[in-house]
Amino acid sequence: MENAIEIEGLTKYYGDFLALEKLDLTVAKGEILGFLGPNGAGKTTTIRCLLGLIGATDGTARIHGLDVQKDKVATHRHVAYVPGEANLWPNLTGIETLELLANIQGAVDDRYRQELVDRFKFDPNKKLRAYSKGNRQKINLIAAFASRADVLILDEPTSGLDPLMEEVFRECVLEAKRNGQTVFLSSHILGEVEALCDRVAVLRSGKLVELGTLEELRHLSAVTVDATFEGHPPKVSHIKGVSNIKTHKGHLTCQVQGSIDTLLMEIAKAHPISFLSREPSLEELFLSLYGEVEEKA
Repeated sequence: MENAIEIEGLTKYYGDFLALEKLDLTVAKGEILGFLGPNGAGKTTTIRCLLGLIGATDGTARIHGLDVQKDKVATHRHVAYVPGEANLWPNLTGIETLELLANIQGAVDDRYRQELVDRFKFDPNKKLRAYSKGNRQKINLIAAFASRADVLILDEPTSGLDPLMEEVFRECVLEAKRNGQTVFLSSHILGEVEALCDRVAVLRSGKLVELGTLEELRHLSAVTVDATFEGHPPKVSHIKGVSNIKTHKGHLTCQVQGSIDTLLMEIAKAHPISFLSREPSLEELFLSLYGEVEEKA
């Protein structure tokens, strides 16, 4: 499969401060990649390097085979960018701003743009200074999706949107994927990433600490087990990998890392009335990894 984004050994120093260290990352064409990490992890630095806004200290980044530093103009023809904070022109109307952004990007699907205006319930006739933060963010989103750009780089794109508009955003991202576009999504809304992304990359202190599908990352956290019994729950504290055991009357909850087979056999012997096992959510995975890295620091 061809790659839309290729990052090799990307390193960035700000003076003596190392913001990004030898980042290697590829994003396939048509893939949605979630780019996660706590504040100060290096996410924004990575995005600025991809956009050619800052130069890397070392390493390279390419979009559709084009070097983002050496071929900035050509690269930008493939890219639409949505920042988390919309800094636009207060004296222009919404439609004037959309037209200006379309001219800057170089392409627009007029019919799709009007559809997006309707779906995002956006009034394009007001001056920008009259818009709320959420409505200003809609302008960036409408302009980006309507460009039909090969690569969408989205940095906290739903900042200021209400839940209904967040759902419209998710629909648009999935439409972009079906259209063959690539999405590089940096977000603090883990449910958003979990719902949309094919793979997740986790950055910590400028280093890539985890990369894979959600299924591939399940090893970072324990499976939660919940069971009820007519009598007393079985004792499971002796089973390897079992922790956070809680019992109340005929109810048992616990977590297990590694193989669940021994725990299942012990529960089966006690003839449970109900049994539920749940894999960790992305939030639980992220917190598990975050805590692990903190302990090593």
